[in-house]
Amino acid sequence: MEALKLATVDDLLSSPDDHVELISGEIVRRPMTRPRHGRAQGNTREELGPFNRRAGPDGWWILTEASVAYEPHECPSHDLAGWRKARLPTLPHGLIELPPDWVCEIVSPGHERKDTQQIPLLLQRHQVPYYWLIWPEERKLVAHRLTAGSYRVIATLDHQRPARVAPFDEIELDLSYILDDA
Repeated sequence: MEALKLATVDDLLSSPDDHVELISGEIVRRPMTRPRHGRAQGNTREELGPFNRRAGPDGWWILTEASVAYEPHECPSHDLAGWRKARLPTLPHGLIELPPDWVCEIVSPGHERKDTQQIPLLLQRHQVPYYWLIWPEERKLVAHRLTAGSYRVIATLDHQRPARVAPFDEIELDLSYILDDA
């Protein structure tokens, strides 16, 4: 019987394919971006622009398709991820090894297990304080906060009204815009 060899971040970096990520020691191809997925990702980043533009420790780095090397066999590429500039004053040139302060995954059909089970467990292990899931087909946002080592739902929102959602609750987010109601 041959032992299973887990892929590493080095294997991921040497892959000729740019549309892959490392999940549980396996290099997996990222799903093709569907129109509603792409709109939700871009619109969310745009809505969070005031945080992304702030200089100094009160600002954030809000990145799309952010690859984060959490562990030797775990390097997912998040749809959106954010780091407070107080924790990450400058962006690295390569992979980011510091866990984010916030992650948002846009759930793609056929990849629900990764976004709703595998990624949250990884983020919990690395104490990522906030985790959002956007379901573009259902036009729904579910926000989670890490409490006592586990994620708890702090908001389940639809596209019908604006809302303030932690950790960005200083501003009201246009959920109709984020969830592509137009």
